[in-house]
Amino acid sequence: MNEAEGEPVNLDVNSIFQIAAIGFILAMIHTILKQMGKEEIAQWVTVIGFVLVLYMVIQKLDDLFQEIRTIFLFQ
Repeated sequence: MNEAEGEPVNLDVNSIFQIAAIGFILAMIHTILKQMGKEEIAQWVTVIGFVLVLYMVIQKLDDLFQEIRTIFLFQ
């Protein structure tokens, strides 16, 4: 993820903002559902959001390990 490969450097910052936005939206949905008495649904929404964010983080870690592999193995 560098400028030489044509990918923007600010991609990592966008990912952080996406994860923060998902967390903020999930917190609002969780609060609204909990106030409506739908606590079980609120918990499921939180779990699904956590899995979504975890998937995004795993993809970024995979990109990082691929980049490290190309640097140190000269591929």
